[in-house]
Amino acid sequence: MSEQKNANPSLPVLLGVMGDPIAHSKSPAMHNAALQAAGVNGMYMPLHVRPEQLESAIRGIVALGYRGVNVTIPHKEQVMPYLDVIDESARLIGAVNTIVNEEGKLTGYNTDGIGYVRSLKEEAVPELAGKRIAVLGAGGAARGVIYALALEKPERISILNRTADRAVALASDLRAHGLGDITGSGMAEAAVILAAADIVINTTAAGMHPHVDDVLVDPALIRAGAAVSDLIYNPLETRLLRESRERGCTVHGGLGMFIYQGAVAFEHWLGIPAPVETMRRAVLDSF
Repeated sequence: MSEQKNANPSLPVLLGVMGDPIAHSKSPAMHNAALQAAGVNGMYMPLHVRPEQLESAIRGIVALGYRGVNVTIPHKEQVMPYLDVIDESARLIGAVNTIVNEEGKLTGYNTDGIGYVRSLKEEAVPELAGKRIAVLGAGGAARGVIYALALEKPERISILNRTADRAVALASDLRAHGLGDITGSGMAEAAVILAAADIVINTTAAGMHPHVDDVLVDPALIRAGAAVSDLIYNPLETRLLRESRERGCTVHGGLGMFIYQGAVAFEHWLGIPAPVETMRRAVLDSF
């Protein structure tokens, strides 16, 4: 890591998160705790930005001297035309969740996928090479996660989605970038794919508060002993995870992804290691 990136250390480092809505975000609690733990003079603020205000808000990052911001729903795709540089992974994923301001030059990154994989390896499956992975969902979250998973050289990645055409299109697009054996299917193929999977990952909103009883697939279709992961972190244990754990599966919730995507963003902004455990405690305390 390089030294802390702050052009004028006498001024506080300004960071924030742009979204609409934004009041619910746990990012300010997490990042302000991280700044304090790292001994950085700075602050991280929620920034309520409506879609029609996005271009002006991005110009404001430079005008106000922000070191960087996170970008959340609904701006992750729409923000890209207003940036100077798009990191390769963010370009392939088609979404940006982190912006770094280097003396007025704005670079967009996507830390969701790499944050997810870091969390999965740290908390549940240390080695992903050679694994058979089933991904539930074919939206933006799935795209970022699959891109990062593919870099770990699994045997294959199978995408399952209610709309088969979306899964097939996503798989085809990612294969075209040389990301390995990736296939897309509708839910009619779920039983066969899940029975063979070493890791099953839910990237959809099924099971998110308040619809906590929703599941995209019957957990009984997942073989005992597989690892089951869910990007959702509210609730901390979804029905998919609870029933999979009861069947002898290793389970992995979405809290780690949220923390590690934030940790990677923190490291992009400041060039120092993120205090991950402090960030985890701050998020848990904020519930």
